[in-house]
Amino acid sequence: MARDLHDTADLEERVILFAVEPEERNSRSAMETDACLDELEELVRTAGAVAVARCVQKRERVHPGHYFGKGKIEELKMMLEAYDASGVVCDDELSPAQLKNLGKMLETKVMDRTIVILDIFAGRAISGEGKIQVELAQLKYRLSRLTGMGASMSRLGGGIGTRGPGEKKLETDRRYIKDRIAELNSAAKEIQTHRQLLRSQRGKKGTPVVSLVGYTNAGKSTLINKLTDAGVLAEDKLFATLDTTTRKVALPNGSEILLTDTVGFIQKLPHHLVQAFRATLEELKYADILLHVVDASNPNRQEQMQVVYKTLDDLGCADTPVITIFNKMDRDVELPLPLDTQAREIAQISAFTGDGLEGMLKTVENLLKSFRSSLVALVPYTEGGLMGWVHGRCEIIREEHTPEGVLLEVYVDAESANRLNKYKQ
Repeated sequence: MARDLHDTADLEERVILFAVEPEERNSRSAMETDACLDELEELVRTAGAVAVARCVQKRERVHPGHYFGKGKIEELKMMLEAYDASGVVCDDELSPAQLKNLGKMLETKVMDRTIVILDIFAGRAISGEGKIQVELAQLKYRLSRLTGMGASMSRLGGGIGTRGPGEKKLETDRRYIKDRIAELNSAAKEIQTHRQLLRSQRGKKGTPVVSLVGYTNAGKSTLINKLTDAGVLAEDKLFATLDTTTRKVALPNGSEILLTDTVGFIQKLPHHLVQAFRATLEELKYADILLHVVDASNPNRQEQMQVVYKTLDDLGCADTPVITIFNKMDRDVELPLPLDTQAREIAQISAFTGDGLEGMLKTVENLLKSFRSSLVALVPYTEGGLMGWVHGRCEIIREEHTPEGVLLEVYVDAESANRLNKYKQ
């Protein structure tokens, strides 16, 4: 007897993007609605779905109960049927009430930008640290939304929002989730303590720390791979990498820096993620220099730069010296480049081809030198420990062996200057 064959391959998730465009918006402080939806579409694609349509309503403000007006919700419901979509994704973070009400009114899977970003992070976390931070962010987000998410997300067994710990959390009670959050908070504190220890060890060695920051997909991973052969995943997708990577890089004068790659920033970065990744992002506060990598070919580069600076300000890094690196100059770039008054220096590179990297490293070297002072000292031969300190922490300009000791001309930081002042010439 013949049997019907059924394709068991996963069906591609089809979603409709929706957003409210305020009638009066400050275009200098936020991207335009179309640009935000373009970015949301890229996020959805990165999460493994496809955006089939968009629905935008101009309103003075979002509706507190169900985000859209009721008429627009009916239109969105008809679009779901017309485009054979399996869910909708909001460009803003929905409140628990909005999530619950929209799920009832649309009778479909309702998601927001935060769910999509959390889902991407759940798929990209590789290290134990990254997995802890992502799960903590997911649980904090879902704790207040269990009731609202249950009805809509139970209609689909897979897709966006169901990766990581999410697939089983709908069947658990709040007490379990709170207990799990407590466990993860304890683990996150251990991470913070471990990072403080690493920072202390680096401080003793005196190697300058330079951190890469920038909007997601600006080319940070490509840059660190080009400079260090770090082997970090680099794709033309948002949040291609998540875990922090640190590598040594030699400057033109022979001295070394520690170059750290961090998670990319994004418009409307969920505060749950900022809180969960605070232990990682705090590394930026202890950096000597921030390399702000900008995708020069992106038409929204100015707005993306503003998002990065706002996030840095929120993290307490506003006073850290910044070198802005305009990347992807090998592409079709609109000139002139944006004016960046917050940066100490500007450099133009292509991390893909390697053009401009030598000049960029020279810029880093010169800025580090400006933090130091030149000093001449005669160190007795009996001070072997001090000489080890000098070779480990200072940039030596001249070293001459004399009958009285070693005559040094060096660039020193404040701590090294204090140790050498006794022998200053």
